[in-house]
Amino acid sequence: MLPVLLVGCQTGSSSAAKYSTGGDPTDSPCDRVVSAIGYAGLMLEPEGQEERQNFEDAVIGRLAEANGITLEFGDRLPESLRAAADTVKTTTASLSRSDVPRERQVALLKQYRAAADQIVAGCG
Repeated sequence: MLPVLLVGCQTGSSSAAKYSTGGDPTDSPCDRVVSAIGYAGLMLEPEGQEERQNFEDAVIGRLAEANGITLEFGDRLPESLRAAADTVKTTTASLSRSDVPRERQVALLKQYRAAADQIVAGCG
C-alpha cells in the first residue's frame, strides 16, 4: 500500500514541467526569472569586467539555477522578451558546465548579461 500512497503524493495539481525548486508553476514568470537573474548577479563581476570573472562552483551553480528557472518560466514571459529568454537559456546551459573553456565562458557571460538586462528592464 505504501507505494500507492507515495505515487499519490507525487502528483501535483499542475502538469507544467518542473525544472526548479521552491516555487509554483503559477508564479509570475517575470518575478521568477528576474529573481533568478538577480540571485546569479550577486556573484558576477560588474558589467564590463567579465574578463575578471571567476567561474567557481558557486557561480556555476547560480547560473544553473537561472537556467532552470528560465526553462520553466521563460516561455511565459511577454512575447517581446522571448528572444532574450532564449539567449538566457542557451548561455546559462553552457555556463552551468565546468568544462567550458574560459574564453567561451567570458563571451557567454557577456551575451547572458545583455539578455538578462533586457528581461529585467522589460519586466520592470
